[in-house]
Amino acid sequence: MIRSVLSRPLGLAPALLAAAGLGLALPALAEMPLSQVRAANLARMQAERINGGLSRYFTANCMHQKGGGSCMVKSNSNGYHFDFLGGPPGWEVNGQRATVQTRILINPAGTQVVRVEYNGSPR
Repeated sequence: MIRSVLSRPLGLAPALLAAAGLGLALPALAEMPLSQVRAANLARMQAERINGGLSRYFTANCMHQKGGGSCMVKSNSNGYHFDFLGGPPGWEVNGQRATVQTRILINPAGTQVVRVEYNGSPR
């Protein structure tokens, strides 16, 4: 009898109830602002546009992660700053070097390109 009770998976619910009953604070899950998600999409699309379209250019994988992943280098009152590499389609998967580096600032709402700070050879 004891073995059958101990072998059943309890799941997370009992632990959460126990923590709540003891008055323990549970950490909140960090949520990404929708404006950051929009900003990353806009930055990626702008880079694709100015570099010849998807048939000629593809951004680094980080720009395909939610919110721009590690390509989102700074967020402040000026907006979202992205710095990422790009190249011909398949460049990253095939182990080729990037041919373009792009730095873009998107407004805080994630709806407008403030400026393309750099778009040229990787530095």
